[in-house]
Amino acid sequence: MANGLKLNLPSADSLFSTQEERDDARREHVMELPLSEISDFPDHPFKVRMDAEMQEMSESVRQYGVLVPGLVRPKEDGGYEMVAGHRRKMASEQAGRDTMPCIVRELTDDESVIIMVDSNLQREKILPSEKAFAYKMKLEAMRRQAGRPSKDNYSPVANNLVAKTSSAEMAEQLGTSKDQIFRYIRLTELLPELLQFRDNEVLGIKPQISMRPAVELSYLPKEQQQFVLTAIESECCTPNHEQVLRMREKSKEGLLDETEVHSIMQEEKPNQVEHFKLPKEKISRFFAPGTPPQKIESDIIKGLELLARQRERNREAR
Repeated sequence: MANGLKLNLPSADSLFSTQEERDDARREHVMELPLSEISDFPDHPFKVRMDAEMQEMSESVRQYGVLVPGLVRPKEDGGYEMVAGHRRKMASEQAGRDTMPCIVRELTDDESVIIMVDSNLQREKILPSEKAFAYKMKLEAMRRQAGRPSKDNYSPVANNLVAKTSSAEMAEQLGTSKDQIFRYIRLTELLPELLQFRDNEVLGIKPQISMRPAVELSYLPKEQQQFVLTAIESECCTPNHEQVLRMREKSKEGLLDETEVHSIMQEEKPNQVEHFKLPKEKISRFFAPGTPPQKIESDIIKGLELLARQRERNREAR
């Protein structure tokens, strides 16, 4: 049956090139590549910001060039895909350069993801949102490489207690715990606006959401997360951990609507109660030495109440 016969014929390149030439073609090497031929990594989780550090890097590239080559891999349809070096690429663009040195390396999709994440986790300032999506990408890549299911679970495949899970291996590499990795990955389930409030804590701007309530919020359906976002904007405050836990309970009971979220958010929280302080030297002359602070506070409040009543009587007499 000649029609069913398949022959694996060598390519023309392999017929007319030496083994040394073929090995050299596969060997990684540094090339000065046009920036226009380098595309960004798909769904790159790390933001490239035009901040003071980027301005310094751009000036350095303008004077000395890119001292550490980026890492790219060839694309099937031509050109290259950036794996590590997105900030160096932007700095080169800002410096007015058309090319940058890059190591060209053949990499699989999963190898590229792992290298991309690991190279960026070395940066000094990483936003929670960046870490969340980076952890998720790396863990999924490691699981694919190990032939493990992609679902989040804490036990090894087939309950083989001798085997090490991908999450445990990743935790060792990062010097953290599996639980912390999964907490960050949970943040990817937040609405982008809520996740931005988590980033705000690192950026030092308001409003902010701490890690524990942010993780708990991620378990709410997106519609209910939108209720929380609306309440944050109208109440000018963010929920604490205890409030979010109550929201989750109401959600499980099917009772969490926009009104209920606002009701929970309107409760006064100890860390958001305003306090007024009076310098001791300004009030000490009105009290005998050794007067307890509680007595001073009580007398000041009584005095203010008396003043308020007097003002009310004056208004009525007019």
